Formats: sequence, structure tokens, C-alpha cells
Amino acid sequence: MNASDWITRGVSLLRPGNSPDAGKKTAADASKARKAAVGPRPLAERLDATLRRPGEALAPRALRRALVELQAVVDPSVSEVEAGRRAHAVVQWYAARELDERRDIWLLMSERFAPDVQTLSSARDQHEAAVGTADEGQAEVQLRRALASPRARLLQRFAIDPDGMRFLVDLRAELLPHLKGDRRLLPLDAELEHLFSTWFDMAFLDLRRISWDSPASLIEKLIQYEAVHDIKSWADVKNRLDSDRRCYGFFHPRLPNTPLIFVEVALVDRISEGIEPLLDEAAALVRPDRATTAIFYSISSTQTGLKGVSFGDSLIKRVVETLQDELPRLKTFATLSPIPGFRSWLAKHAADMVERLDEKRAAELGRVIGSLPPSAERFLAAADEAVALDAKSPVRQLLLNAAAEYLGRATAAGRPVDPVARFHLGNGARVERLNWGGDPSPKGQRQSYGLMVNYLYDLKRLDKHRTLLAQGKVAVSGGIDDLVLRG
Repeated sequence: MNASDWITRGVSLLRPGNSPDAGKKTAADASKARKAAVGPRPLAERLDATLRRPGEALAPRALRRALVELQAVVDPSVSEVEAGRRAHAVVQWYAARELDERRDIWLLMSERFAPDVQTLSSARDQHEAAVGTADEGQAEVQLRRALASPRARLLQRFAIDPDGMRFLVDLRAELLPHLKGDRRLLPLDAELEHLFSTWFDMAFLDLRRISWDSPASLIEKLIQYEAVHDIKSWADVKNRLDSDRRCYGFFHPRLPNTPLIFVEVALVDRISEGIEPLLDEAAALVRPDRATTAIFYSISSTQTGLKGVSFGDSLIKRVVETLQDELPRLKTFATLSPIPGFRSWLAKHAADMVERLDEKRAAELGRVIGSLPPSAERFLAAADEAVALDAKSPVRQLLLNAAAEYLGRATAAGRPVDPVARFHLGNGARVERLNWGGDPSPKGQRQSYGLMVNYLYDLKRLDKHRTLLAQGKVAVSGGIDDLVLRG
């Protein structure tokens, strides 16, 4: 081989795919590609395997051992006391596991404790055949028994342990973000939500007032879980628990030191327009026995694992009843609420709002934002300076129009698109009043250009408002209705 041939051969080996090991790498890559295309190994296959594959958390042997421990908890031959002891051991072992290992436990609970398919199919066939006959009732009983999964029994036995309820609530909180990525976990989530809806029924919850005299550990939980208006200091929380304030929470006997949901109330003499006076630590106290209005200004759920379990409507009803008993002069019950979805909604619908302006208002808006005809982009840019807008500003007026549209008309599947509106309107309140600059904080600006809203709980019309909402109509005051742009 001469020098020229040697150089040519060397250069060719440097080109991608021409190295001596290229064939081996291609085969290995192909093998990896095939495995990736197949996806994760099914749980049943992992239980039957000997070796762990890359990416799998628990080795097959450990996975089988975990299954045995779970089956021991649900074993029908052992007493409830023994089952609780076994569940406690599993809880302790689970607590020391990494997230991926816990996910394997979720899969075991979800897939290996499902109803027996053949028993369920047979019971369903028998029920269908018995419909309309004297045996229909018995067939329904059998179908119900077939539908009851070993998974439900497993979870119930975990709840026997004093720490079991906390374990299950925390398990679901950790599980929820993984549901979209792994549908195999859906049955476990559905089972937990169903059980929680029974275990956390209003009949089993205590309404307790939280005051400055409550244990410090409980007050610390208010600071930790406050989700609407952050508590900045102990002086701040003391102000929220002062004599002209009230705070109530729902508590469960198995989670005695943690409010599941709590509401903060201000006792005042009129419907509040802004959050700053309510949180002002230097503001003069209102005598509670002289107050005529109760303002619900913050409602916070504390347990992500109880998503889908509704407490809020019952909480407000119970608090209203409690306040009326204590303070008979209270006649008005309203909220001062954020509008968390307004800014993002307006970004998508600004063009429509601008197009619905009449010629005069469109011209006024265009002159202010420097665009004739006015554009959605220029309007949104001007809205970013909402704090500085005066009462006659056409930008401010259009923001109010848009907020009224958002709260009073914007629905999806017959329900308000704003989550806070959905909550209060579902409880029978109505959209009462928009408050410009109600929350000038950076968070308020990010959510709704500083706008806040009052929802009014007219105790004589709650059922009427719920009926309207069931028909896809939102109950609003005359002032809100006047702000909605026509055409």
C-alpha cells in the first residue's frame, strides 16, 4: 500500500459509519430502538422475570416480595388488628423508598388487586338476564359484590393504622402528576377518590375556629397552606385572627391537627372593594357585634391528595350558620375574590373584545393606544399599565367589559371557566361587583390586572342561582350585566 492509498483509507475510516465497530454499534442501536418502540415491560412480565432491565426501579425479586406483603395485608383470614399491623409495616417500608420504587408499588396496587374479570362478567350477564324478574334484586347484590375490588379492601385496611389515612392522602398527592403519563394508574386513583368521598363526608368532619389562642403548630399550617394571599409574618397572621376576623377550618378525626380546608373572614360594615384594607395590620378594629357584613376573602384547600372531594360549599354554609348564631346583626355575606384566569383568557379573546366596540369607543381606544383601528396587541400592551389608568381611560373601561364577559358569559360545558367563579357560582352565589385595583400586588397584576370581584351569597336565592347555572346561565348583578358588551 503506497502512501496515497494509506491516507485515503485513513480518511474514510474517520467518516461516520465507517469505523471497524460500526456494524456492532448499529446492531446495538437497533436493539435499543426495538425496546423503545415496545415500551416499558408489562408488570406481569416483570413479576415473572429474573433480571431487572435498565430503567426499572424494583428488581423482579423485590417486586414479588412487595406483592406478597400487600397480599398479606388484604388476606381475608387475618383479623383487622393484624391487617393493620401488617399495613403499618408496609407504610414504614414505603416511606424509605425512592419515587420510582413507589411508582412500582402503585402499579401493584392498581393492576394486581383489580376485580376478577370472569366473576364480574358472569355477574353482569346474570343481572342483565334478571332485569324485570323477581331475581333482579339478588342479581344486583351479586353484581355489586363482583364490582367490589380487592384493591378497595386493601386501601381500607391501610386506613386501620393510625397513620394510614395520612399515608393514603399523601400517596394520592404523589400519584396525581403521573396519571397522564401512565394510564395503568387510573384505577388506583379512582378507587382512592371514591373512598375519600366517603371517608371525608361532611358527617365525619368537625368545623373548628382557628384563633390566635390555637396551638402554634396549627397557626403555622395556616401560613404554610394559605393559597390566596400569602402570609408574610406572624404579625400578619395575628391580624387575620384578630377580634374582627374569623378563621374556620374542617378537620377529620384521623388528621386532627391539619385543616383540610379553611376560610378567612373579615367582619366589616360594607362589601369590601380591595384586599389591602383587610390585610392592613394598622387598621382600626371593627366591633364584631356592630358588623353587618362578613367578607370571605381567602379559602384554601390544604391536601392535594383530596382533589375531587368537595368541602367548600359545606364549609361556607356552616360558617354562615355559625356567624349568624354568634352575630345576629350580620345580614350580608359576600366574598372578595381573585380572578386568576382572567389575564390568560383575555390574551386569547382581546381581538374579539376590541371588534365589539362601537365606532366611537373604538376611535377613543385607538387614539389612546396609538393604533387606528385599535389592535388587540396594542390594547394588551396598554393594559399592562393598568395601575396607572384613570377612571375615564378607554383601556380601563374595556378591561372592565372584558372581565364582566369573562365572569358572566365565559363557560365551558356549561360551567364557568374561571376556577374561583366555578366554586362560588356552584355554591349559589352571584357575580356582584368588579373592583378596580382590588389587588395591586404583583400576583394580582399577573392574574387579573389587579381586578378583584365580589360574589354575593344571597341566602334566599342560592337555589335559584344554582338552577340558572345548571341551565348554563350565570347569575350576575345588574351592574355586571351592564358592563357586558352587546353585539
